[in-house]
Amino acid sequence: MFELAKLFLKLGFTAFGGPAAHIALMEQEVVTRRQWMTEEEFLDLIAVTNLIPGPNSTEMTMHVGRHQAGWPGMILAGTCFILPASLITGLLAWLYTQYGTLPQATPMLDGFKPAVLAIVAIVLYKFAKKTIKAPSNMAIFALTVGLAFSGLNEALVILIAGIAGVISCNIKSGSASATIVPLISMGTAGPFLTHATDYAIWKLALVFLKTGSILFGSGYVLFAFLEPDLVTRYEWLTRQELLDAIAIGQFTPGPVLSASTFIGYQVDGWAGAATATICIFLPSFLVVAIATPLIPRLRKSKATSAFLDGAKTGSVGLILVVLIRMGIEILHGIGPAIITTAALAILIWKPKLNSFWVIVIGGVGGYFLL
Repeated sequence: MFELAKLFLKLGFTAFGGPAAHIALMEQEVVTRRQWMTEEEFLDLIAVTNLIPGPNSTEMTMHVGRHQAGWPGMILAGTCFILPASLITGLLAWLYTQYGTLPQATPMLDGFKPAVLAIVAIVLYKFAKKTIKAPSNMAIFALTVGLAFSGLNEALVILIAGIAGVISCNIKSGSASATIVPLISMGTAGPFLTHATDYAIWKLALVFLKTGSILFGSGYVLFAFLEPDLVTRYEWLTRQELLDAIAIGQFTPGPVLSASTFIGYQVDGWAGAATATICIFLPSFLVVAIATPLIPRLRKSKATSAFLDGAKTGSVGLILVVLIRMGIEILHGIGPAIITTAALAILIWKPKLNSFWVIVIGGVGGYFLL
């Protein structure tokens, strides 16, 4: 339990770069350095996480905690990952109310991003080497990348990849039997609340409970889920204030959904910040508690095992898409390219080096180069 708390508090304070980067950092800590689980087990968890609602990287921390120390470990790991980001975001929300603008990102913080890009690239290579072993895997991988770039919802992409895995397995075995796969409703649930602009804290709680229950994939789509309620329906925030909150979630370490702390503070001070944070993350704890015990049983079934294999390949495809998008956003000019290249060289030279130090090196490079 102490090791879990120490690891995920550290990641909560230092994991910049969004869900794909968080999972990459986790893989290095959990699989490569500590060997708490195998690469296969870690990939299984990624595949399952992509199929359930909630923030992917935060749910991965809960899965790892459950694997290591049961239900108490699940709660401890998730809480330790969420808490630092929420505290930092709450402080920034207070500063925002005092000064009305966001703090300017320093060159050192800008240097973190190219280093994180290198970490994601290394982990992508490791996952692809482990997962893409046959032409059928390559076909599923290519399909996933194409669907993700087309803008299809991440969970639907993973669902399609899993179905493709089952079809591929049936073709190989010559089986023509039908396979039943779960249907996942990807439509946005109807609003829990009635049309009213008057504020009550229970209404704020329901908005964030709803969002935490239906949000699939990464926290980067948070704006699309919150804007109809917070801006259009209730007019508790302006669109610019909501955009600033999402930017804060990306600017700070830990889960992007820590933006909920910022939003809650803007609406109702510290009470709103605590309510929004608890309510957006609570569904993830419940979903992971239900899903985690089912993974070993799913592996015993030929059909569900094939589905998970396809979903794993799809997850690797999604990481590639995120990596490309991150690269387009980050690699502007010679400075970020130098930092990324140097970070890649360090990770190849010292594969078990703590990723925290790679990020620190990136920050130092940013101070001098950006």
